[in-house]
Amino acid sequence: MFKGILIQKDEAGYRASLTDLDESQLPEGDVTIRVSHSTLNFKDALAITGKGPVVRRFPMVPGVDLVGTVEHSGHSEYTVGDTVILNGWGVGEKHWGGLAQKARVNGDWLVPLRGRFTPEQAMSIGTAGYTAMLCVLALERNGVKPDDGEILVTGAAGGVGSVATAVLTKLGYSVVAVSGRPEEAAYIKSMGAIEILDRDQFSSPGKPLGAERWAGAIDVVGSHTLANVCATTRYRGFVAACGLAGGMDFPATVAPFILRGVTLVGIDSVMCPRLERLEAWRRLSRDLDVAKLAAISNEVGLSEVMPLAQKMLNGEVRGRIVVDVNR
Repeated sequence: MFKGILIQKDEAGYRASLTDLDESQLPEGDVTIRVSHSTLNFKDALAITGKGPVVRRFPMVPGVDLVGTVEHSGHSEYTVGDTVILNGWGVGEKHWGGLAQKARVNGDWLVPLRGRFTPEQAMSIGTAGYTAMLCVLALERNGVKPDDGEILVTGAAGGVGSVATAVLTKLGYSVVAVSGRPEEAAYIKSMGAIEILDRDQFSSPGKPLGAERWAGAIDVVGSHTLANVCATTRYRGFVAACGLAGGMDFPATVAPFILRGVTLVGIDSVMCPRLERLEAWRRLSRDLDVAKLAAISNEVGLSEVMPLAQKMLNGEVRGRIVVDVNR
């Protein structure tokens, strides 16, 4: 038996609970993992609270991230004792995820934990940090250089925003942060932001085009925020969109794209090809200041996850929540 968070939906309703599970209940997969740490992400919070249609199959163990040690492997690339990471691939949605002490998954979904990160540090990064690195790589591929001008990062106190700000700063970019949490100003500046703007400047309907300012941007909010970010991006600037914390809608015009040549690219971390994942983790090992991980993350036990889920949806959680599933 092992412990895990289980989401159920039946005649009694939708509910999540911390419960005992049997290994025979684990789904199909060719690698069984003794999980050491997972995370609480925005998607996990939606799943646990039932506030969003995240879970596709019931019962479900949430948790889009995990790190742990291989206990059994039928996969050619992994042997017993290997330490592995999993981000995305539908775990916590269609396949049991990481918020339990054991997991069984498709070995093709795994990435070996190498380099300088401990398991705890790998989860301090997690899906949020790996997504942030995918955004940075997209900026680079589209030719955005540090001397081109300021980079805007929305949701800067959250997981993606924190890591994006830290990485961009280390690479020499000037980062302007957007946040609705003035109490986190010192934290955001410690990640490297040179200026912090109030999210109210972006969250209401704006003009089709505004004053040009950003050479590039990383947005986790969507809706009016993303529309206003695009409208204020400079000629031939680049915007990476990777989140929908403010909504799935995009109330914009084509003006930034056909009059200024702005490029808007969506960043998908869930089904991202393995080679790109490996590159993202390689670059995180090189370009993320490990010393900042302690400030980015807070560690909790498995029993503390469910109360934190609603706080995350309320925007009351800073940075990354790392979950020690054995605590």
